Amino acid sequence: MTDNLFDKAAVFTDIHYGLKQNSHQHLKDCSNFVDWFIVEAKLRKAETCFFLGDWHHHRASINIATMNASLRDLKKLNDAFDKVYFITGNHDLYYRDKRELNSIEFARDLSNFVMVDDMFEQDDVAIVPWLVGDDYKTVAKMECKYMFGHFELPFFKMNAMIEMPNHGGIQASMLDKPDYVFTGHFHKRQYNSNIHYIGNAFPHNYADAQDNDRGYMFLEWDKEPIFVNWPECPKYVTCGLVELIDDPAKFLDATTYARIKLDVDISYEEASFIKENFMDKYKCREIQLVPVKEVEEEYEAGEIHFESVEQIVVSQLQTIESNTIDTDKLINIYQNL
Repeated sequence: MTDNLFDKAAVFTDIHYGLKQNSHQHLKDCSNFVDWFIVEAKLRKAETCFFLGDWHHHRASINIATMNASLRDLKKLNDAFDKVYFITGNHDLYYRDKRELNSIEFARDLSNFVMVDDMFEQDDVAIVPWLVGDDYKTVAKMECKYMFGHFELPFFKMNAMIEMPNHGGIQASMLDKPDYVFTGHFHKRQYNSNIHYIGNAFPHNYADAQDNDRGYMFLEWDKEPIFVNWPECPKYVTCGLVELIDDPAKFLDATTYARIKLDVDISYEEASFIKENFMDKYKCREIQLVPVKEVEEEYEAGEIHFESVEQIVVSQLQTIESNTIDTDKLINIYQNL
Protein backbone atom coordinates (compact mmCIF):
# COMPACT_ATOMS: atom_id res chain seq x y z
CA MET A 1 0.00 0.00 0.00
CA THR A 2 1.32 3.44 -0.95
CA ASP A 3 0.73 6.81 0.73
CA ASN A 4 -2.11 7.49 -1.72
CA LEU A 5 -5.72 7.34 -0.56
CA PHE A 6 -5.97 4.03 -2.39
CA ASP A 7 -3.77 1.72 -4.40
CA LYS A 8 -6.41 -0.35 -6.20
CA ALA A 9 -10.09 0.51 -5.98
CA ALA A 10 -13.34 -1.14 -7.06
CA VAL A 11 -16.13 1.32 -7.80
CA PHE A 12 -19.88 0.91 -8.37
CA THR A 13 -22.99 3.01 -8.11
CA ASP A 14 -26.79 3.31 -8.28
CA ILE A 15 -27.98 -0.09 -7.13
CA HIS A 16 -31.34 1.14 -5.69
CA TYR A 17 -32.37 -1.33 -2.98
CA GLY A 18 -36.17 -1.25 -2.74
CA LEU A 19 -36.83 -0.69 -6.44
CA LYS A 20 -39.93 -2.28 -8.03
CA GLN A 21 -42.13 -2.09 -4.93
CA ASN A 22 -39.40 -3.72 -2.81
CA SER A 23 -39.33 -6.67 -5.16
CA HIS A 24 -37.70 -9.77 -3.68
CA GLN A 25 -36.26 -10.53 -7.11
CA HIS A 26 -34.59 -7.14 -7.24
CA LEU A 27 -33.21 -7.59 -3.73
CA LYS A 28 -31.83 -10.96 -4.79
CA ASP A 29 -30.26 -9.34 -7.86
CA CYS A 30 -28.66 -6.70 -5.63
CA SER A 31 -27.23 -9.35 -3.32
CA ASN A 32 -25.94 -11.43 -6.25
CA PHE A 33 -24.31 -8.35 -7.71
CA VAL A 34 -22.56 -7.49 -4.42
CA ASP A 35 -21.27 -11.08 -4.12
CA TRP A 36 -19.96 -10.98 -7.71
CA PHE A 37 -18.48 -7.51 -7.22
CA ILE A 38 -16.53 -8.58 -4.13
CA VAL A 39 -15.13 -11.69 -5.83
CA GLU A 40 -14.08 -9.62 -8.88
CA ALA A 41 -12.52 -6.91 -6.73
CA LYS A 42 -10.54 -9.42 -4.70
CA LEU A 43 -9.26 -11.13 -7.87
CA ARG A 44 -7.85 -7.73 -8.88
CA LYS A 45 -6.52 -7.19 -5.33
CA ALA A 46 -8.60 -4.07 -4.70
CA GLU A 47 -8.31 -3.00 -1.08
CA THR A 48 -10.64 0.02 -1.38
CA CYS A 49 -14.26 0.37 -2.45
CA PHE A 50 -16.07 3.49 -3.62
CA PHE A 51 -19.84 3.59 -3.85
CA LEU A 52 -21.05 6.64 -5.76
CA GLY A 53 -24.60 7.07 -4.49
CA ASP A 54 -28.22 5.83 -4.57
CA TRP A 55 -27.95 2.71 -2.44
CA HIS A 56 -31.64 2.92 -1.59
CA HIS A 57 -34.43 3.82 -3.98
CA HIS A 58 -37.17 5.32 -1.80
CA ARG A 59 -36.52 8.55 0.03
CA ALA A 60 -39.17 8.55 2.73
CA SER A 61 -39.23 4.99 4.11
CA ILE A 62 -37.51 1.61 3.97
CA ASN A 63 -39.41 -1.67 3.75
CA ILE A 64 -38.37 -4.25 6.37
CA ALA A 65 -37.26 -6.82 3.78
CA THR A 66 -35.30 -4.14 1.95
CA MET A 67 -33.67 -2.93 5.18
CA ASN A 68 -32.55 -6.46 6.07
CA ALA A 69 -31.10 -7.09 2.60
CA SER A 70 -29.48 -3.68 2.60
CA LEU A 71 -27.74 -4.08 5.95
CA ARG A 72 -26.61 -7.64 5.13
CA ASP A 73 -24.92 -6.50 1.93
CA LEU A 74 -23.40 -3.38 3.49
CA LYS A 75 -21.75 -5.68 6.04
CA LYS A 76 -20.37 -7.82 3.20
CA LEU A 77 -18.68 -4.74 1.73
CA ASN A 78 -17.36 -3.70 5.14
CA ASP A 79 -15.78 -7.11 5.68
CA ALA A 80 -14.31 -7.32 2.17
CA PHE A 81 -12.44 -3.98 1.99
CA ASP A 82 -10.02 -2.01 4.13
CA LYS A 83 -12.01 1.15 3.38
CA VAL A 84 -15.41 1.78 1.83
CA TYR A 85 -15.98 5.40 0.80
CA PHE A 86 -19.75 5.70 0.61
CA ILE A 87 -21.45 8.67 -1.09
CA THR A 88 -25.03 9.66 -0.34
CA GLY A 89 -26.90 10.15 -3.61
CA ASN A 90 -30.15 12.03 -4.12
CA HIS A 91 -32.25 8.86 -3.62
CA ASP A 92 -30.53 8.28 -0.27
CA LEU A 93 -31.63 11.69 1.04
CA TYR A 94 -34.98 12.43 2.67
CA TYR A 95 -34.86 15.97 1.26
CA ARG A 96 -33.69 16.56 -2.29
CA ASP A 97 -32.32 20.02 -1.48
CA LYS A 98 -30.44 19.30 1.77
CA ARG A 99 -28.39 16.50 3.27
CA GLU A 100 -29.63 16.55 6.88
CA LEU A 101 -31.34 13.15 6.81
CA ASN A 102 -30.43 10.01 4.88
CA SER A 103 -31.67 6.42 4.73
CA ILE A 104 -28.28 4.77 5.33
CA GLU A 105 -27.25 6.45 8.56
CA PHE A 106 -26.83 3.02 10.18
CA ALA A 107 -23.92 2.26 7.84
CA ARG A 108 -21.89 4.93 9.65
CA ASP A 109 -21.31 2.43 12.46
CA LEU A 110 -19.60 -0.10 10.19
CA SER A 111 -15.93 -0.15 11.09
CA ASN A 112 -14.44 0.26 7.59
CA PHE A 113 -17.01 2.72 6.21
CA VAL A 114 -16.33 6.39 5.54
CA MET A 115 -19.72 8.01 5.03
CA VAL A 116 -19.38 10.93 2.65
CA ASP A 117 -22.33 13.25 3.23
CA ASP A 118 -20.16 16.35 3.06
CA MET A 119 -17.20 17.39 0.89
CA PHE A 120 -14.18 15.14 1.42
CA GLU A 121 -10.63 15.92 0.23
CA GLN A 122 -7.51 13.90 1.03
CA ASP A 123 -4.32 12.82 -0.74
CA ASP A 124 -5.22 14.31 -4.13
CA VAL A 125 -8.71 12.77 -4.07
CA ALA A 126 -12.03 14.60 -3.73
CA ILE A 127 -15.26 12.79 -2.87
CA VAL A 128 -18.45 14.77 -3.36
CA PRO A 129 -22.00 13.83 -2.27
CA TRP A 130 -25.21 15.00 -3.97
CA LEU A 131 -24.91 18.77 -4.43
CA VAL A 132 -27.34 21.17 -2.78
CA GLY A 133 -27.62 24.93 -2.94
CA ASP A 134 -24.41 26.60 -4.08
CA ASP A 135 -22.20 23.54 -3.46
CA TYR A 136 -21.25 23.54 -7.15
CA LYS A 137 -19.27 26.75 -6.62
CA THR A 138 -17.05 24.96 -4.09
CA VAL A 139 -16.65 21.92 -6.31
CA ALA A 140 -15.61 24.09 -9.26
CA LYS A 141 -12.56 25.25 -7.26
CA MET A 142 -11.37 21.77 -6.27
CA GLU A 143 -8.04 20.66 -7.71
CA CYS A 144 -7.19 16.98 -7.46
CA LYS A 145 -6.15 13.94 -9.42
CA TYR A 146 -9.36 11.97 -8.88
CA MET A 147 -12.86 13.21 -8.10
CA PHE A 148 -15.72 10.88 -7.22
CA GLY A 149 -19.28 12.20 -7.08
CA HIS A 150 -22.98 11.96 -7.81
CA PHE A 151 -23.38 14.77 -10.32
CA GLU A 152 -26.35 15.81 -12.45
CA LEU A 153 -24.53 17.26 -15.44
CA PRO A 154 -26.43 18.70 -18.41
CA PHE A 155 -26.03 17.25 -21.90
CA PHE A 156 -25.16 13.76 -20.66
CA LYS A 157 -27.74 11.04 -21.26
CA MET A 158 -30.03 10.02 -18.42
CA ASN A 159 -30.70 6.83 -20.39
CA ALA A 160 -30.28 5.68 -23.98
CA MET A 161 -32.91 8.11 -25.26
CA ILE A 162 -33.07 11.21 -23.05
CA GLU A 163 -30.42 13.89 -22.62
CA MET A 164 -30.28 15.92 -19.41
CA PRO A 165 -31.33 19.53 -20.10
CA ASN A 166 -29.41 22.47 -18.70
CA HIS A 167 -31.11 23.85 -15.59
CA GLY A 168 -28.13 25.86 -14.41
CA GLY A 169 -25.93 24.91 -11.45
CA ILE A 170 -23.08 22.46 -11.99
CA GLN A 171 -21.66 22.29 -15.52
CA ALA A 172 -19.14 19.88 -17.03
CA SER A 173 -16.83 22.83 -17.75
CA MET A 174 -16.57 23.46 -13.99
CA LEU A 175 -14.98 20.03 -13.51
CA ASP A 176 -11.95 20.55 -15.72
CA LYS A 177 -9.38 20.71 -12.90
CA PRO A 178 -9.35 17.03 -11.83
CA ASP A 179 -7.55 14.58 -14.11
CA TYR A 180 -10.51 12.20 -13.78
CA VAL A 181 -14.08 12.67 -12.60
CA PHE A 182 -16.04 9.47 -11.87
CA THR A 183 -19.72 9.85 -11.12
CA GLY A 184 -22.95 8.04 -10.48
CA HIS A 185 -26.55 9.29 -10.94
CA PHE A 186 -27.12 8.70 -14.66
CA HIS A 187 -27.32 4.96 -15.26
CA LYS A 188 -25.91 4.81 -18.78
CA ARG A 189 -22.14 4.30 -19.00
CA GLN A 190 -20.66 7.25 -20.92
CA TYR A 191 -17.81 9.70 -20.85
CA ASN A 192 -16.74 13.02 -22.27
CA SER A 193 -13.20 14.36 -21.83
CA ASN A 194 -12.23 13.72 -18.18
CA ILE A 195 -15.77 12.94 -16.95
CA HIS A 196 -16.94 9.32 -16.68
CA TYR A 197 -20.45 8.19 -15.79
CA ILE A 198 -19.45 4.67 -14.81
CA GLY A 199 -22.90 3.11 -15.36
CA ASN A 200 -25.16 1.62 -12.71
CA ALA A 201 -24.70 -1.81 -11.19
CA PHE A 202 -27.11 -3.55 -13.59
CA PRO A 203 -30.08 -2.72 -15.86
CA HIS A 204 -33.21 -1.78 -13.93
CA ASN A 205 -36.01 -1.27 -16.46
CA TYR A 206 -36.88 -0.94 -20.14
CA ALA A 207 -35.10 2.41 -20.32
CA ASP A 208 -31.97 0.20 -20.19
CA ALA A 209 -33.12 -2.09 -23.01
CA GLN A 210 -30.35 -3.56 -25.18
CA ASP A 211 -27.71 -1.84 -23.01
CA ASN A 212 -25.96 -4.34 -20.74
CA ASP A 213 -22.72 -2.41 -20.29
CA ARG A 214 -23.25 -2.27 -16.55
CA GLY A 215 -21.22 -3.57 -13.63
CA TYR A 216 -18.30 -1.87 -11.89
CA MET A 217 -15.08 0.01 -12.51
CA PHE A 218 -11.61 -1.04 -11.40
CA LEU A 219 -9.10 1.76 -10.86
CA GLU A 220 -5.43 1.41 -10.05
CA TRP A 221 -3.63 4.61 -9.06
CA ASP A 222 -1.95 6.28 -12.06
CA LYS A 223 -3.53 3.86 -14.54
CA GLU A 224 -6.53 4.02 -16.84
CA PRO A 225 -9.88 2.78 -15.47
CA ILE A 226 -11.15 -0.65 -16.46
CA PHE A 227 -14.90 -1.22 -16.83
CA VAL A 228 -16.18 -4.71 -16.08
CA ASN A 229 -19.67 -5.91 -17.07
CA TRP A 230 -21.69 -8.26 -14.88
CA PRO A 231 -22.28 -11.24 -17.20
CA GLU A 232 -25.32 -12.51 -15.26
CA CYS A 233 -27.10 -9.17 -14.98
CA PRO A 234 -30.86 -8.84 -15.55
CA LYS A 235 -31.48 -7.89 -19.19
CA TYR A 236 -34.23 -5.82 -20.77
CA VAL A 237 -35.11 -6.42 -24.41
CA THR A 238 -37.51 -4.75 -26.83
CA CYS A 239 -38.06 -6.18 -30.30
CA GLY A 240 -40.69 -7.25 -32.80
CA LEU A 241 -42.28 -10.69 -32.80
CA VAL A 242 -40.90 -11.43 -36.28
CA GLU A 243 -37.37 -10.69 -35.11
CA LEU A 244 -37.85 -12.76 -31.97
CA ILE A 245 -39.18 -15.82 -33.83
CA ASP A 246 -36.28 -15.62 -36.26
CA ASP A 247 -33.64 -15.94 -33.51
CA PRO A 248 -35.10 -16.28 -29.98
CA ALA A 249 -31.79 -17.32 -28.40
CA LYS A 250 -30.38 -13.94 -29.38
CA PHE A 251 -32.85 -12.19 -27.09
CA LEU A 252 -34.04 -14.58 -24.40
CA ASP A 253 -32.50 -16.27 -21.38
CA ALA A 254 -33.34 -16.82 -17.72
CA THR A 255 -32.53 -13.22 -16.72
CA THR A 256 -34.51 -11.54 -19.52
CA TYR A 257 -37.41 -9.14 -19.32
CA ALA A 258 -38.80 -8.82 -22.86
CA ARG A 259 -41.31 -6.42 -24.38
CA ILE A 260 -42.41 -7.84 -27.74
CA LYS A 261 -44.21 -5.75 -30.35
CA LEU A 262 -46.86 -7.69 -32.30
CA ASP A 263 -45.65 -6.61 -35.74
CA VAL A 264 -47.09 -9.58 -37.65
CA ASP A 265 -50.63 -10.46 -38.72
CA ILE A 266 -51.41 -12.89 -35.94
CA SER A 267 -54.21 -13.25 -33.41
CA TYR A 268 -53.52 -12.35 -29.81
CA GLU A 269 -54.31 -15.94 -28.83
CA GLU A 270 -51.68 -17.26 -31.24
CA ALA A 271 -49.17 -14.73 -29.94
CA SER A 272 -49.96 -15.76 -26.37
CA PHE A 273 -49.32 -19.40 -27.27
CA ILE A 274 -45.92 -18.45 -28.72
CA LYS A 275 -45.19 -16.44 -25.57
CA GLU A 276 -45.98 -19.41 -23.32
CA ASN A 277 -43.66 -21.64 -25.33
CA PHE A 278 -40.82 -19.13 -25.13
CA MET A 279 -41.38 -18.70 -21.39
CA ASP A 280 -41.28 -22.46 -20.91
CA LYS A 281 -38.17 -22.99 -23.04
CA TYR A 282 -36.03 -20.02 -21.96
CA LYS A 283 -37.39 -19.50 -18.41
CA CYS A 284 -37.55 -15.74 -18.95
CA ARG A 285 -38.53 -13.49 -16.08
CA GLU A 286 -41.11 -11.67 -18.14
CA ILE A 287 -42.48 -11.44 -21.67
CA GLN A 288 -44.92 -8.63 -22.44
CA LEU A 289 -46.88 -8.61 -25.69
CA VAL A 290 -47.44 -5.08 -26.96
CA PRO A 291 -50.00 -4.45 -29.73
CA VAL A 292 -48.75 -2.15 -32.47
CA LYS A 293 -50.47 1.16 -31.80
CA GLU A 294 -47.72 3.48 -32.98
CA VAL A 295 -47.83 4.91 -36.46
CA GLU A 296 -44.49 4.72 -38.22
CA GLU A 297 -44.00 7.00 -41.17
CA GLU A 298 -40.96 7.18 -43.36
CA TYR A 299 -39.84 10.54 -44.64
CA GLU A 300 -36.82 11.53 -46.67
CA ALA A 301 -35.12 12.49 -43.42
CA GLY A 302 -35.58 8.95 -42.13
CA GLU A 303 -38.04 7.01 -40.01
CA ILE A 304 -39.99 8.62 -37.19
CA HIS A 305 -41.14 6.30 -34.40
CA PHE A 306 -43.98 7.54 -32.21
CA GLU A 307 -44.11 6.44 -28.59
CA SER A 308 -47.27 4.74 -27.35
CA VAL A 309 -49.41 6.48 -24.75
CA GLU A 310 -48.29 3.89 -22.18
CA GLN A 311 -44.61 4.58 -22.86
CA ILE A 312 -45.16 8.33 -22.52
CA VAL A 313 -47.15 8.02 -19.27
CA VAL A 314 -44.67 5.60 -17.67
CA SER A 315 -41.75 7.81 -18.73
CA GLN A 316 -43.38 10.83 -17.10
CA LEU A 317 -44.26 8.94 -13.91
CA GLN A 318 -40.63 7.84 -13.57
CA THR A 319 -39.51 11.47 -13.43
CA ILE A 320 -41.55 12.28 -10.29
CA GLU A 321 -39.37 13.26 -7.32
CA SER A 322 -41.37 13.12 -4.07
CA ASN A 323 -41.00 12.15 -0.43
CA THR A 324 -44.58 10.89 -0.26
CA ILE A 325 -45.39 9.47 -3.71
CA ASP A 326 -44.14 5.97 -4.62
CA THR A 327 -43.58 6.17 -8.38
CA ASP A 328 -43.26 2.39 -8.74
CA LYS A 329 -46.73 1.95 -7.21
CA LEU A 330 -48.17 4.61 -9.52
CA ILE A 331 -46.72 2.83 -12.55
CA ASN A 332 -48.01 -0.53 -11.32
CA ILE A 333 -51.52 0.93 -10.77
CA TYR A 334 -51.50 2.52 -14.23
CA GLN A 335 -50.35 -0.66 -15.98
CA ASN A 336 -53.10 -2.67 -14.28
CA LEU A 337 -55.92 -0.29 -15.23
